[in-house]
Amino acid sequence: MHLSDVANIFQGLSSFGHSTWLMIFARIGLIILGGVLVYYGRKGVLEPLLMIPMGLGMAMVNAGVLFLDPTTAAVISRSTGEAVMADGTIQGTLMLAPFVERTDDLMYILQIDFLQPIYTFAFSNGLIACFVFMGIGVLLDVGFLLARPFQSMFLAMCAELGTVATFPIAVALGLTYNEAASIAMVGGADGPMVLFTSLKLAKHLFVPITVVAYLYLGLTYGGYPYLIRFLIPAKLRAIRPVARPVVKITSGEKLAFAFVAGTVLCLLFPSAAPLLLSLFVGVAVREAGLHYFTAMIENTLLYGATFFLGLLLGVLCEASTIFNPKVLVLLVLGIIALLLSGVGGIIGGYILYFFSGRKVNPVIGIAGVSCVPSTAKVAQKEVTKVAPDVVILPEALGANISGVITSAILTGIFVSLVPLMQ
Repeated sequence: MHLSDVANIFQGLSSFGHSTWLMIFARIGLIILGGVLVYYGRKGVLEPLLMIPMGLGMAMVNAGVLFLDPTTAAVISRSTGEAVMADGTIQGTLMLAPFVERTDDLMYILQIDFLQPIYTFAFSNGLIACFVFMGIGVLLDVGFLLARPFQSMFLAMCAELGTVATFPIAVALGLTYNEAASIAMVGGADGPMVLFTSLKLAKHLFVPITVVAYLYLGLTYGGYPYLIRFLIPAKLRAIRPVARPVVKITSGEKLAFAFVAGTVLCLLFPSAAPLLLSLFVGVAVREAGLHYFTAMIENTLLYGATFFLGLLLGVLCEASTIFNPKVLVLLVLGIIALLLSGVGGIIGGYILYFFSGRKVNPVIGIAGVSCVPSTAKVAQKEVTKVAPDVVILPEALGANISGVITSAILTGIFVSLVPLMQ
């Protein structure tokens, strides 16, 4: 048996021999990163529902690179412009060809890559983001928002500091307006919003931007507690909220809010209407008591969408797809966006603290960052460490839910206005 015969059997190994050293290290690095995501997902440090399928997909797609046959290579090259090798083949996988858009080429690829139908149907058009948002709507109790609407919305607006401030920073670093708006949305800490915005404005970068967003959102569990401890002294974290009369918000009032808020926001920001509709449909189904729909959306739709979202994000992390000179800039900007949003939320908490006569716990500000319900839980956990009997979770959840809405509003603003700025 000749060495070439062995190479034909173990095609994944032979693919390393035809790659540059930079690409080889990138593939190995992504395989290792996939293992790290699975490990920390299993430990509960990162969100397991998303990170475990994402890590597996990331590792295996970079391991399973092979040389696609000349016919497939010609189809991919014609649609994407990717160069074909001298023997007529092209490096790729049987998982997914993400940037194939021509209809006739796409129909051919659908027969080959086993995740292509799911990607084409639900991912490349933002539908999977709408499914996730509908599931989030079913889980939200907007009563926390309606009980303290002005406080909640104020904190949510402060916590969009990262989204607003990162945009000019990204432009200054050489990104186009569309690219800058897409990565700036990471500051909203809302994965579906980032996916939707990047698909609308910077489709050529939506893979690395979305991956950066979801990786960093997992890190909010570990990073924001240190930010709270650094910026808010223990004695302020221990402030007990002023006792207020319990505001009873009926299901009918919540349903009316979903109808009015959803309709008004769609009127003002029609470019974000798919996400707004999905969110408020989820809220309406919950509050109308449609239990069969609630169970279907909460279980089958949300968990199914989350699973395929994680798996497809991992598979899209094939080295040749994600390897882009702008990725390092995106990594830096993503950290800046989330850091500034956390700082903005805490600043909002301090403003309420001073204007209330030092009666509001400033920790609730971090919950304005709309990683529902993670940042609200982080806020409560940090308060519990210094004052176990102090409960700020209801106020934090109000800011958290408002953060989802403000992120949707900023998505609509970016998608509507940024193309006009070019």
